[in-house]
Amino acid sequence: MNAHHTASLLVILACMALLVAGCGGGSSPSASASSSGSSSQAAAPGGSSSTVKISDFKFSPASLSVEHGAGVTVTNQDSTAHTATSNDGHSFDTGTLAAGASQTISVTKAGSYAYHCDIHPFMHGTLVVK
Repeated sequence: MNAHHTASLLVILACMALLVAGCGGGSSPSASASSSGSSSQAAAPGGSSSTVKISDFKFSPASLSVEHGAGVTVTNQDSTAHTATSNDGHSFDTGTLAAGASQTISVTKAGSYAYHCDIHPFMHGTLVVK
């Protein structure tokens, strides 16, 4: 690898690190998120879990209903990075999910939560918590 390629790779890695750091968020009493690092589902304290898959720049299903406290595993099956970030900015945020990565979120307060991808704002979904 020549010096130009090495420098380019370092710049790309630094940008990715900044992007990941910028997508993190604080937690609120009504929401939590934890990394799973794989595409396996993790059961929530209530014993139930659901999955949202990201593929072809879409959330699937586009709308998902779960019981409060249920774990929702968001899995990126696309070839590029995505997020699943609540529109209110604090209920949940997966952070940047690289291709093949997963993140489990849990929302304890009932309501309808619209969300989007911070990287691709045209991507939208809804999480309904009962």
